[in-house]
Amino acid sequence: MGTLNEYLTHKRTALLARRAQAESHPEQTAKLRAKARALGRSGVREIRIRDFQVISDSPPDFAGYDLGPSSPELQLGVLGSCLTHIALIQAAERRVSLHAVDVEVEGEMHPLAGRPGYEHIPVYPHNLRYTLTFESDEAEETLRALHEAIEQVCPIFNLLRQPQRVDGELIIRRPEARNA
Repeated sequence: MGTLNEYLTHKRTALLARRAQAESHPEQTAKLRAKARALGRSGVREIRIRDFQVISDSPPDFAGYDLGPSSPELQLGVLGSCLTHIALIQAAERRVSLHAVDVEVEGEMHPLAGRPGYEHIPVYPHNLRYTLTFESDEAEETLRALHEAIEQVCPIFNLLRQPQRVDGELIIRRPEARNA
């Protein structure tokens, strides 16, 4: 296995190729899709993304089997993954040398959030905080500029910080229709 800086060289090449492809077809957008399904008596949530499966579950004290992280924990992990990946992309683009990138994300959830008397507490993960650590020989101002760029372009970071429109649709299937 090579070093992170060797990876950044390959990432830069891939980034430039992808950017050239996007510029030659600016009308194309990337369609993203994920599907989640509750399974059987366990309540385990199976998440399908492309050909990948991720299991989400509740801890035993909340009627789960602790077979995977909860949805809020997954959200923190997704944010950490995105910040890390964008750090690599931005470092590759700017030719910043990195030996390691670590991101730790923390947040809070209150079990009574939204209940009578606790309406003031958000029912979603809140007070999110991340710590980004670079192992690098680069100058401090270079790494601070890299950090600023990461926050500007990280899609999940900005998804959480900016108001979004989310549309929902309900489909009702009757049990007898499933067997037909």
